[in-house]
Amino acid sequence: MELALFRPITHVSTTTGESIMMPATITDAEAAPIYVSVELSKRSWLVASLLPGASKVALANIPAGDGEALLRHVRKLEARAETRVGGSAAIRLCFEIGYDGFWLARLLRDRGIDTYVLDPASFLVSRRGKRVKTDRIDAEAMIGILKAYLGGDHSVCRLVTVPTPQEEDARRLMRERGDLIRERTKIISRIRALFALHGIKHLRALKGGDWASQLNGMQTGDGRNLDPNLRQQVSRCFERLSLLNSQLKQIEVARKETLADETTGFPCPDKAERLQQLRGIGANGATMLVAEVFCRNYSSRRHLASFLGLAPSPYSSGGVERDQGISKAGNRGARCLMVELAWGWLRYQPNSELAQWYRERFKGKGKRSAKVGIVALARKLLIALWRFVETGLVPQGAELRQA
Repeated sequence: MELALFRPITHVSTTTGESIMMPATITDAEAAPIYVSVELSKRSWLVASLLPGASKVALANIPAGDGEALLRHVRKLEARAETRVGGSAAIRLCFEIGYDGFWLARLLRDRGIDTYVLDPASFLVSRRGKRVKTDRIDAEAMIGILKAYLGGDHSVCRLVTVPTPQEEDARRLMRERGDLIRERTKIISRIRALFALHGIKHLRALKGGDWASQLNGMQTGDGRNLDPNLRQQVSRCFERLSLLNSQLKQIEVARKETLADETTGFPCPDKAERLQQLRGIGANGATMLVAEVFCRNYSSRRHLASFLGLAPSPYSSGGVERDQGISKAGNRGARCLMVELAWGWLRYQPNSELAQWYRERFKGKGKRSAKVGIVALARKLLIALWRFVETGLVPQGAELRQA
C-alpha cells in the first residue's frame, strides 16, 4: 500500500529562485509519517505530535527561538516512532507563518525535515459567535490540516513559498526606504503641528535646507520669539529629519549599486531596467515592483491580482448580491505602490488607453468614484506592466522615455 505525500525534493530549481514542492511517493514500509505542528509565540513554542498508530496528540513546550531544542525533540519523536513501528519514520512538520519569518523553515529543511509553512488566513474556522481559541486547540487543528493536505485535499489550506535568503534580502532595501519615508513624514507633520500651535503658518521646505536659520528671528502669531523649550524640541526634530534624509541618500546609492552589481543576487535586474523605460515609473518604483512582485511566476492575471489583494470579493447568497471591494489579502506595500503609480500614470501617460478609460468612466462623478476608479486602474496597470516585463508588450498608447 502506498501513501502519496509531497516532499521537498529541491528548494531552488526555477530561474527566479522560488522554493517549490515536488511530489514523491513514499511507501508505508519505507517511512511511517509523524505529524508535527509548532505553535509559535514570543515566550514559548508549543509542539504537537501524532505518532503512527496513536489516537491522541502529544504536547510539549520548548523555549521560543530555540531551533536546536526543537530539532532534539523532533529526533526523539522519530526514534520513538521507529521503535513503535519497527521500521523507519519520517517527520512531517508544519507551522503558521508569522512573527518568526522563514529562518526556522530553512533550518529544518537543511536538517532533512519535511517542513510546510501554512497561511493561517486560508484555514476554515468555526463561524460561531464565540469561537474557542487556545494554543493547544490551534496546534491540534494544524495536525488535522496537515494530514488532510498531504492526503490530497489541497482546499484545507495554502502553503507559503519560502523565499531564498537572497530573495528576502533583495526586498529589504526598498522596505527600509518605505519605513524611513514614513518616519520622515511623521517628523515633518510634528514640526508643522508645533508651529501651527503657536500661529506660525509660513514655512520653507522642510525636506532640505538650513533649518537652523529658519528658527533665527522666527516669531509666534502673537509677536513673541520662540520659547526656549519649543526651540529645543524643534531643533531636535530637525536633527532627526537630517539623519533620515542622509540615510535615504545612502539607500539611493545602495540601490544603484545593487542593480549594477550582478553578484548581489537581486532577482531579475533586467526587468527593473525595462520598467524604467516607461514614463511615470521611476527607479524606486521599478525596483520595488520587481523585488516584491515581478520576481515570481504567475499562471494568469487573476493569480497576479490576487497576490496583491486587488482581486474583487463578491458576496452572493440567495437573492443577495453585492460587491465588497478588493480582497486586500496580498502584499500591502506593493498594493499601495500600485495605487501611487496609477495616479502618476494619469499624469505622465495621459494619452494611453488606460488613462482614457479612467477619464471616460470615472472623471467628474465625485471623490468616491475617483477612489474606486483609481484602484481599478491600478489593477489594470499591474497586468499591463506584468505583460510588459515578461513579453515586452508596451501598454496601448504608452510613451517610452528617450534613450
